Amino acid sequence: MPTNRHEHIHLLGAGLVGSLLGIYLAKKNYPVSIYERRPDFRKAGYAGGRSINLALSDRGLAGLAGVGLAEKVRQIGIAMYGRTMHDTKGNLAYQPYGVGEQCIYAVSRGKLNEFLLDEVEKYPNVKLHFDQRCTEVDLPTATFTLQHTQTQQQQHLKAEVLFGSDGAFSGLRSAIQKTDRCNYSQQYLAHGYKELTIPAKNGQHQLEKHTLHIWPRGGFMLIALPNLDGSFTCTLFFPFEGNPSFASLQTEQDVIHFFETYFADVIPLLPNFVEEFFTNPTSSLVTIRTQPWVFGSNVALIGDAAHAIVPFYGQGMNAGFEDCRILNQIIEQEQGNWATILPQYQTARQPNADAIAELALLNFVEMRDLVGKPEFLLRKKIEAKLHNLFPQQWIPLYTMVTFSAETPYSEALRIGKLQDQIMTRIMQQPNLTENWEQLDFEQIVRELESKK
Repeated sequence: MPTNRHEHIHLLGAGLVGSLLGIYLAKKNYPVSIYERRPDFRKAGYAGGRSINLALSDRGLAGLAGVGLAEKVRQIGIAMYGRTMHDTKGNLAYQPYGVGEQCIYAVSRGKLNEFLLDEVEKYPNVKLHFDQRCTEVDLPTATFTLQHTQTQQQQHLKAEVLFGSDGAFSGLRSAIQKTDRCNYSQQYLAHGYKELTIPAKNGQHQLEKHTLHIWPRGGFMLIALPNLDGSFTCTLFFPFEGNPSFASLQTEQDVIHFFETYFADVIPLLPNFVEEFFTNPTSSLVTIRTQPWVFGSNVALIGDAAHAIVPFYGQGMNAGFEDCRILNQIIEQEQGNWATILPQYQTARQPNADAIAELALLNFVEMRDLVGKPEFLLRKKIEAKLHNLFPQQWIPLYTMVTFSAETPYSEALRIGKLQDQIMTRIMQQPNLTENWEQLDFEQIVRELESKK
Protein backbone atom coordinates (compact mmCIF):
# COMPACT_ATOMS: atom_id res chain seq x y z
CA MET A 1 0.00 0.00 0.00
CA PRO A 2 1.35 3.47 -0.86
CA THR A 3 1.95 5.68 2.10
CA ASN A 4 2.27 9.41 2.61
CA ARG A 5 4.07 9.14 5.93
CA HIS A 6 7.74 10.01 6.13
CA GLU A 7 9.72 7.32 7.92
CA HIS A 8 12.80 8.30 9.86
CA ILE A 9 15.68 7.02 7.72
CA HIS A 10 19.04 6.14 9.24
CA LEU A 11 22.20 6.01 7.11
CA LEU A 12 25.39 4.32 8.22
CA GLY A 13 28.21 6.20 6.48
CA ALA A 14 28.66 9.87 5.53
CA GLY A 15 30.97 9.34 2.57
CA LEU A 16 30.15 10.44 -0.95
CA VAL A 17 27.17 8.14 -1.51
CA GLY A 18 25.76 8.47 1.99
CA SER A 19 25.89 12.27 1.79
CA LEU A 20 24.21 12.37 -1.64
CA LEU A 21 21.55 9.86 -0.58
CA GLY A 22 20.90 12.02 2.48
CA ILE A 23 20.26 15.02 0.19
CA TYR A 24 17.85 13.06 -2.02
CA LEU A 25 15.89 11.86 1.02
CA ALA A 26 15.93 15.25 2.73
CA LYS A 27 14.45 16.86 -0.37
CA LYS A 28 11.57 14.40 -0.07
CA ASN A 29 11.03 15.57 3.54
CA TYR A 30 12.19 12.37 5.20
CA PRO A 31 13.80 12.83 8.62
CA VAL A 32 17.38 11.60 8.11
CA SER A 33 20.09 10.68 10.62
CA ILE A 34 23.57 9.95 9.25
CA TYR A 35 26.23 8.19 11.34
CA GLU A 36 29.93 8.27 10.41
CA ARG A 37 32.73 6.40 12.18
CA ARG A 38 35.36 9.03 11.27
CA PRO A 39 35.65 12.46 12.89
CA ASP A 40 34.22 15.38 10.94
CA PHE A 41 37.05 15.74 8.43
CA ARG A 42 35.92 19.24 7.55
CA LYS A 43 37.49 20.10 10.91
CA ALA A 44 39.99 17.26 11.39
CA GLY A 45 41.31 17.26 7.82
CA TYR A 46 40.79 14.63 5.15
CA ALA A 47 43.24 11.73 5.32
CA GLY A 48 45.28 11.66 2.11
CA GLY A 49 47.67 9.14 0.70
CA ARG A 50 45.13 6.42 -0.06
CA SER A 51 42.18 7.95 -1.85
CA ILE A 52 42.84 7.82 -5.62
CA ASN A 53 41.48 11.00 -7.19
CA LEU A 54 38.04 10.64 -8.68
CA ALA A 55 36.95 10.79 -12.33
CA LEU A 56 33.44 12.26 -12.40
CA SER A 57 31.53 11.39 -15.58
CA ASP A 58 28.00 11.62 -16.94
CA ARG A 59 26.41 9.06 -14.60
CA GLY A 60 27.77 10.80 -11.53
CA LEU A 61 26.82 14.20 -12.90
CA ALA A 62 23.27 12.93 -13.53
CA GLY A 63 23.10 11.80 -9.91
CA LEU A 64 24.23 15.24 -8.75
CA ALA A 65 21.90 17.00 -11.21
CA GLY A 66 18.97 15.20 -9.58
CA VAL A 67 19.49 17.40 -6.52
CA GLY A 68 20.66 20.47 -8.43
CA LEU A 69 24.37 20.17 -7.64
CA ALA A 70 26.02 19.13 -10.93
CA GLU A 71 27.17 22.59 -11.98
CA LYS A 72 28.52 23.43 -8.54
CA VAL A 73 30.59 20.26 -8.50
CA ARG A 74 31.97 20.96 -11.98
CA GLN A 75 33.51 24.08 -10.45
CA ILE A 76 35.69 22.02 -8.10
CA GLY A 77 36.86 19.69 -10.88
CA ILE A 78 39.17 19.90 -13.88
CA ALA A 79 37.94 18.75 -17.28
CA MET A 80 40.00 15.95 -18.84
CA TYR A 81 39.32 15.42 -22.56
CA GLY A 82 41.53 12.38 -23.06
CA ARG A 83 44.49 10.41 -21.83
CA THR A 84 48.15 10.98 -22.61
CA MET A 85 50.42 7.95 -22.68
CA HIS A 86 54.11 8.35 -21.79
CA ASP A 87 56.51 5.68 -23.06
CA THR A 88 59.88 4.81 -21.52
CA LYS A 89 61.67 7.26 -23.81
CA GLY A 90 59.40 10.16 -22.88
CA ASN A 91 57.40 10.08 -26.13
CA LEU A 92 53.73 11.04 -25.83
CA ALA A 93 50.60 9.65 -27.49
CA TYR A 94 47.21 11.25 -26.96
CA GLN A 95 43.84 9.51 -27.13
CA PRO A 96 40.63 11.53 -26.76
CA TYR A 97 37.96 10.08 -24.50
CA GLY A 98 35.10 11.09 -26.73
CA VAL A 99 34.25 13.68 -29.36
CA GLY A 100 34.00 17.45 -29.19
CA GLU A 101 33.59 18.70 -25.65
CA GLN A 102 33.00 15.29 -24.08
CA CYS A 103 35.15 15.01 -20.97
CA ILE A 104 35.44 13.59 -17.48
CA TYR A 105 36.30 15.68 -14.42
CA ALA A 106 39.20 15.11 -12.05
CA VAL A 107 37.83 15.77 -8.56
CA SER A 108 39.42 15.52 -5.13
CA ARG A 109 37.59 12.94 -3.03
CA GLY A 110 38.12 15.01 0.09
CA LYS A 111 36.87 18.28 -1.42
CA LEU A 112 33.81 16.59 -2.91
CA ASN A 113 32.94 14.84 0.35
CA GLU A 114 33.27 18.11 2.28
CA PHE A 115 31.07 19.86 -0.29
CA LEU A 116 28.33 17.20 -0.05
CA LEU A 117 28.44 17.26 3.76
CA ASP A 118 28.00 21.02 3.71
CA GLU A 119 25.04 20.61 1.36
CA VAL A 120 23.29 17.85 3.30
CA GLU A 121 23.75 19.75 6.55
CA LYS A 122 21.72 22.64 5.15
CA TYR A 123 18.52 20.63 5.52
CA PRO A 124 16.84 21.02 8.92
CA ASN A 125 15.51 17.45 8.72
CA VAL A 126 19.06 15.99 8.56
CA LYS A 127 21.24 15.24 11.57
CA LEU A 128 24.93 14.33 11.19
CA HIS A 129 26.70 12.29 13.86
CA PHE A 130 30.48 11.71 13.70
CA ASP A 131 32.81 9.36 15.61
CA GLN A 132 30.07 6.73 15.62
CA ARG A 133 31.04 3.17 14.74
CA CYS A 134 28.31 0.61 14.08
CA THR A 135 29.24 -2.49 16.09
CA GLU A 136 26.13 -4.64 15.78
CA VAL A 137 22.93 -4.86 13.74
CA ASP A 138 19.82 -6.91 14.44
CA LEU A 139 18.34 -7.18 10.98
CA PRO A 140 14.78 -8.42 11.74
CA THR A 141 14.14 -5.40 13.96
CA ALA A 142 16.45 -2.93 12.14
CA THR A 143 18.04 -2.20 15.51
CA PHE A 144 21.70 -1.22 15.56
CA THR A 145 24.36 -0.40 18.12
CA LEU A 146 26.71 2.57 17.84
CA GLN A 147 29.89 3.07 19.80
CA HIS A 148 31.54 6.47 20.07
CA THR A 149 35.11 6.07 18.85
CA GLN A 150 36.52 8.39 21.52
CA THR A 151 34.41 7.81 24.66
CA GLN A 152 33.38 4.18 23.86
CA GLN A 153 29.85 5.13 24.94
CA GLN A 154 27.20 2.96 23.30
CA GLN A 155 23.67 3.64 22.13
CA HIS A 156 21.04 1.33 20.68
CA LEU A 157 18.75 2.69 17.99
CA LYS A 158 15.84 1.30 16.00
CA ALA A 159 15.41 2.44 12.41
CA GLU A 160 12.22 2.59 10.40
CA VAL A 161 14.42 2.38 7.28
CA LEU A 162 18.16 1.60 7.47
CA PHE A 163 20.74 2.05 4.71
CA GLY A 164 24.34 0.89 4.78
CA SER A 165 26.38 3.45 2.86
CA ASP A 166 29.45 2.57 4.89
CA GLY A 167 31.82 1.49 2.15
CA ALA A 168 33.61 -1.66 1.04
CA PHE A 169 33.92 -3.06 4.56
CA SER A 170 30.38 -2.24 5.61
CA GLY A 171 29.19 -3.14 9.08
CA LEU A 172 25.64 -3.54 7.83
CA ARG A 173 26.75 -5.89 5.05
CA SER A 174 28.63 -7.98 7.63
CA ALA A 175 25.33 -8.49 9.42
CA ILE A 176 23.60 -9.55 6.18
CA GLN A 177 26.47 -11.97 5.45
CA LYS A 178 25.68 -13.80 8.67
CA THR A 179 22.14 -14.62 7.59
CA ASP A 180 21.33 -18.06 6.25
CA ARG A 181 21.01 -17.01 2.61
CA CYS A 182 23.74 -14.63 1.47
CA ASN A 183 26.18 -14.96 -1.42
CA TYR A 184 29.34 -12.95 -0.92
CA SER A 185 32.75 -12.73 -2.56
CA GLN A 186 35.75 -10.47 -2.31
CA GLN A 187 38.50 -10.56 -4.89
CA TYR A 188 41.79 -8.77 -4.29
CA LEU A 189 44.12 -7.85 -7.12
CA ALA A 190 47.73 -8.96 -6.91
CA HIS A 191 48.44 -5.24 -7.36
CA GLY A 192 48.22 -2.52 -4.76
CA TYR A 193 48.62 1.22 -5.10
CA LYS A 194 50.61 4.08 -3.61
CA GLU A 195 50.10 7.81 -4.07
CA LEU A 196 52.81 10.30 -5.00
CA THR A 197 52.66 14.03 -5.77
CA ILE A 198 53.74 16.23 -8.65
CA PRO A 199 53.68 19.67 -6.99
CA ALA A 200 52.73 22.89 -8.73
CA LYS A 201 55.52 25.04 -10.13
CA ASN A 202 54.91 28.75 -9.58
CA GLY A 203 51.25 27.86 -9.02
CA GLN A 204 50.98 26.14 -12.42
CA HIS A 205 50.58 22.55 -13.56
CA GLN A 206 53.85 21.03 -14.80
CA LEU A 207 52.01 18.78 -17.29
CA GLU A 208 49.03 19.41 -19.54
CA LYS A 209 46.17 19.63 -17.04
CA HIS A 210 43.21 18.71 -19.26
CA THR A 211 44.24 15.10 -19.67
CA LEU A 212 44.80 12.00 -17.57
CA HIS A 213 48.45 10.96 -17.81
CA ILE A 214 49.43 7.28 -17.95
CA TRP A 215 52.85 5.67 -17.88
CA PRO A 216 51.91 2.09 -18.93
CA ARG A 217 54.71 -0.40 -18.36
CA GLY A 218 53.14 -3.81 -18.91
CA GLY A 219 52.37 -5.38 -15.54
CA PHE A 220 52.25 -2.03 -13.73
CA MET A 221 51.62 1.65 -14.39
CA LEU A 222 51.73 5.16 -13.02
CA ILE A 223 48.85 7.60 -13.58
CA ALA A 224 48.46 11.30 -12.77
CA LEU A 225 45.29 13.35 -12.31
CA PRO A 226 45.28 17.16 -12.03
CA ASN A 227 44.29 19.12 -8.93
CA LEU A 228 42.95 22.68 -8.75
CA ASP A 229 46.05 23.92 -6.89
CA GLY A 230 48.33 23.12 -9.83
CA SER A 231 49.55 19.78 -8.48
CA PHE A 232 48.91 16.27 -9.79
CA THR A 233 48.05 13.28 -7.66
CA CYS A 234 50.00 10.31 -9.02
CA THR A 235 49.10 6.71 -8.31
CA LEU A 236 51.49 3.81 -8.81
CA PHE A 237 49.61 0.55 -9.45
CA PHE A 238 52.20 -2.11 -8.75
CA PRO A 239 52.36 -5.81 -7.76
CA PHE A 240 52.67 -6.61 -4.07
CA GLU A 241 55.08 -9.49 -4.76
CA GLY A 242 57.61 -10.41 -7.43
CA ASN A 243 60.36 -8.48 -9.16
CA PRO A 244 59.80 -5.62 -9.46
CA SER A 245 57.15 -5.15 -6.78
CA PHE A 246 56.48 -3.33 -3.55
CA ALA A 247 58.18 -6.23 -1.79
CA SER A 248 61.34 -5.85 -3.88
CA LEU A 249 61.78 -2.10 -3.28
CA GLN A 250 63.20 -2.07 0.23
CA THR A 251 65.78 0.74 0.20
CA GLU A 252 65.96 4.30 -1.10
CA GLN A 253 68.42 3.13 -3.75
CA ASP A 254 65.97 0.41 -4.84
CA VAL A 255 63.26 3.03 -5.38
CA ILE A 256 65.57 5.45 -7.20
CA HIS A 257 66.85 2.73 -9.51
CA PHE A 258 63.30 1.54 -10.23
CA PHE A 259 62.11 5.04 -11.19
CA GLU A 260 65.24 5.72 -13.23
CA THR A 261 64.56 2.51 -15.17
CA TYR A 262 60.83 2.86 -15.80
CA PHE A 263 59.78 6.46 -15.13
CA ALA A 264 62.86 8.56 -15.88
CA ASP A 265 60.86 11.37 -17.50
CA VAL A 266 58.71 11.90 -14.41
CA ILE A 267 61.56 11.99 -11.85
CA PRO A 268 62.19 15.74 -12.36
CA LEU A 269 58.53 16.36 -11.55
CA LEU A 270 58.54 14.29 -8.32
CA PRO A 271 60.93 16.05 -5.90
CA ASN A 272 59.79 13.98 -2.91
CA PHE A 273 59.03 10.62 -4.53
CA VAL A 274 61.46 8.61 -2.38
CA GLU A 275 60.16 10.07 0.87
CA GLU A 276 56.53 9.70 -0.23
CA PHE A 277 57.15 6.12 -1.36
CA PHE A 278 58.12 5.13 2.18
CA THR A 279 55.72 7.45 4.00
CA ASN A 280 52.46 6.97 2.10
CA PRO A 281 50.59 3.72 2.70
CA THR A 282 50.49 0.85 0.24
CA SER A 283 46.81 0.11 -0.23
CA SER A 284 44.91 -2.83 -1.69
CA LEU A 285 42.31 -3.04 -4.47
CA VAL A 286 39.22 -5.17 -3.97
CA THR A 287 36.09 -6.16 -5.87
CA ILE A 288 33.16 -7.06 -3.63
CA ARG A 289 29.99 -8.76 -4.80
CA THR A 290 27.12 -9.58 -2.47
CA GLN A 291 23.54 -10.77 -2.75
CA PRO A 292 21.07 -9.81 -1.39
CA TRP A 293 21.48 -6.06 -0.99
CA VAL A 294 18.12 -5.89 0.77
CA PHE A 295 16.88 -7.50 3.97
CA GLY A 296 13.17 -7.45 4.66
CA SER A 297 11.22 -4.34 3.75
CA ASN A 298 13.41 -1.71 5.40
CA VAL A 299 17.15 -2.54 5.29
CA ALA A 300 19.42 -2.07 2.26
CA LEU A 301 22.98 -1.53 1.07
CA ILE A 302 24.06 1.17 -1.36
CA GLY A 303 27.29 2.27 -3.06
CA ASP A 304 30.52 0.47 -2.19
CA ALA A 305 28.80 -1.40 0.64
CA ALA A 306 26.89 -3.28 -2.07
CA HIS A 307 29.38 -3.27 -4.94
CA ALA A 308 32.94 -2.11 -4.32
CA ILE A 309 34.98 -2.18 -7.53
CA VAL A 310 38.54 -1.46 -8.62
CA PRO A 311 39.09 2.08 -9.95
CA PHE A 312 40.17 1.38 -13.52
CA TYR A 313 37.02 2.54 -15.26
CA GLY A 314 36.67 5.55 -13.00
CA GLN A 315 33.12 4.42 -12.18
CA GLY A 316 33.03 3.54 -8.46
CA MET A 317 31.64 6.88 -7.32
CA ASN A 318 29.62 7.31 -10.52
CA ALA A 319 27.92 3.95 -9.95
CA GLY A 320 27.14 4.90 -6.35
CA PHE A 321 25.64 8.23 -7.41
CA GLU A 322 23.60 6.36 -10.03
CA ASP A 323 22.30 4.11 -7.23
CA CYS A 324 20.95 7.23 -5.52
CA ARG A 325 19.32 8.59 -8.68
CA ILE A 326 17.62 5.31 -9.61
CA LEU A 327 16.51 4.72 -6.01
CA ASN A 328 14.98 8.19 -5.99
CA GLN A 329 13.02 7.39 -9.16
CA ILE A 330 11.70 4.19 -7.59
CA ILE A 331 10.67 6.03 -4.40
CA GLU A 332 8.61 8.40 -6.54
CA GLN A 333 7.15 5.60 -8.63
CA GLU A 334 6.18 3.54 -5.58
CA GLN A 335 4.94 6.56 -3.61
CA GLY A 336 7.12 5.92 -0.60
CA ASN A 337 6.15 2.26 -0.07
CA TRP A 338 9.45 0.81 1.14
CA ALA A 339 8.20 -2.78 0.96
CA THR A 340 8.11 -2.44 -2.85
CA ILE A 341 10.85 0.21 -3.25
CA LEU A 342 13.75 -1.87 -1.95
CA PRO A 343 13.19 -5.08 -3.94
CA GLN A 344 12.80 -3.02 -7.13
CA TYR A 345 15.95 -1.07 -6.32
CA GLN A 346 17.94 -4.28 -5.96
CA THR A 347 16.50 -5.72 -9.18
CA ALA A 348 17.34 -2.55 -11.09
CA ARG A 349 20.87 -2.07 -9.80
CA GLN A 350 22.49 -5.41 -9.04
CA PRO A 351 23.00 -6.60 -12.68
CA ASN A 352 24.55 -3.24 -13.50
CA ALA A 353 26.86 -3.34 -10.48
CA ASP A 354 28.05 -6.79 -11.57
CA ALA A 355 28.66 -5.48 -15.09
CA ILE A 356 30.75 -2.46 -14.09
CA ALA A 357 32.79 -4.66 -11.74
CA GLU A 358 33.69 -6.87 -14.71
CA LEU A 359 34.39 -3.86 -16.93
CA ALA A 360 36.68 -2.27 -14.34
CA LEU A 361 38.81 -5.41 -14.09
CA LEU A 362 39.07 -5.65 -17.89
CA ASN A 363 40.04 -1.99 -18.17
CA PHE A 364 42.96 -2.51 -15.79
CA VAL A 365 44.60 -4.77 -18.36
CA GLU A 366 43.90 -2.21 -21.09
CA MET A 367 45.41 0.71 -19.17
CA ARG A 368 48.38 -1.22 -17.82
CA ASP A 369 49.38 -3.26 -20.86
CA LEU A 370 47.73 -2.01 -24.05
CA VAL A 371 47.23 1.76 -24.24
CA GLY A 372 50.74 2.51 -25.48
CA LYS A 373 50.80 -0.15 -28.20
CA PRO A 374 50.42 0.90 -31.87
CA GLU A 375 47.86 -1.82 -32.60
CA PHE A 376 45.69 -0.63 -29.69
CA LEU A 377 45.82 2.96 -30.91
CA LEU A 378 44.90 1.77 -34.42
CA ARG A 379 41.97 -0.19 -33.05
CA LYS A 380 40.71 2.90 -31.23
CA LYS A 381 41.14 4.92 -34.44
CA ILE A 382 38.97 2.43 -36.36
CA GLU A 383 36.31 2.47 -33.65
CA ALA A 384 36.30 6.27 -33.64
CA LYS A 385 35.79 6.25 -37.42
CA LEU A 386 32.88 3.82 -37.06
CA HIS A 387 31.30 6.05 -34.43
CA ASN A 388 31.82 9.13 -36.58
CA LEU A 389 30.18 7.50 -39.63
CA PHE A 390 27.41 5.68 -37.73
CA PRO A 391 26.98 7.52 -34.41
CA GLN A 392 23.80 5.67 -33.40
CA GLN A 393 24.79 2.19 -34.55
CA TRP A 394 28.42 1.96 -33.32
CA ILE A 395 28.95 3.55 -29.94
CA PRO A 396 32.35 2.70 -28.38
CA LEU A 397 32.19 0.84 -25.08
CA TYR A 398 33.98 3.67 -23.27
CA THR A 399 31.39 6.14 -24.57
CA MET A 400 28.49 3.92 -23.47
CA VAL A 401 29.95 3.61 -19.98
CA THR A 402 31.26 7.13 -19.48
CA PHE A 403 29.17 9.51 -21.57
CA SER A 404 25.72 7.96 -21.24
CA ALA A 405 23.65 8.21 -18.09
CA GLU A 406 20.85 6.15 -19.65
CA THR A 407 22.60 3.07 -21.09
CA PRO A 408 22.71 0.47 -18.28
CA TYR A 409 26.16 -0.87 -17.48
CA SER A 410 24.89 -4.38 -18.24
CA GLU A 411 23.78 -3.35 -21.74
CA ALA A 412 27.09 -1.56 -22.37
CA LEU A 413 28.94 -4.73 -21.38
CA ARG A 414 26.77 -6.92 -23.64
CA ILE A 415 27.22 -4.70 -26.70
CA GLY A 416 30.89 -4.13 -25.89
CA LYS A 417 31.54 -7.87 -26.03
CA LEU A 418 29.91 -8.08 -29.47
CA GLN A 419 32.04 -5.17 -30.69
CA ASP A 420 35.15 -6.83 -29.30
CA GLN A 421 34.46 -10.02 -31.26
CA ILE A 422 34.13 -8.03 -34.47
CA MET A 423 37.18 -5.84 -33.84
CA THR A 424 39.37 -8.80 -32.89
CA ARG A 425 38.63 -10.34 -36.29
CA ILE A 426 39.26 -7.05 -38.12
CA MET A 427 42.59 -6.49 -36.38
CA GLN A 428 43.85 -9.81 -37.78
CA GLN A 429 43.58 -8.58 -41.36
CA PRO A 430 46.93 -8.22 -43.18
CA ASN A 431 48.41 -4.76 -43.87
CA LEU A 432 45.73 -3.13 -41.75
CA THR A 433 47.95 -0.23 -40.67
CA GLU A 434 48.22 0.96 -44.29
CA ASN A 435 44.71 -0.03 -45.43
CA TRP A 436 42.38 0.54 -42.49
CA GLU A 437 40.62 3.49 -44.11
CA GLN A 438 39.52 1.17 -46.94
CA LEU A 439 37.56 -1.09 -44.58
CA ASP A 440 33.88 -1.63 -45.39
CA PHE A 441 32.60 0.31 -42.38
CA GLU A 442 28.96 -0.09 -43.40
CA GLN A 443 29.32 -3.87 -43.47
CA ILE A 444 30.99 -3.82 -40.03
CA VAL A 445 28.01 -1.95 -38.60
CA ARG A 446 25.54 -4.32 -40.30
CA GLU A 447 27.36 -7.23 -38.68
CA LEU A 448 27.02 -5.61 -35.25
CA GLU A 449 23.33 -4.90 -35.79
CA SER A 450 22.73 -8.51 -36.79
CA LYS A 451 24.38 -9.76 -33.58
CA LYS A 452 22.43 -7.45 -31.28
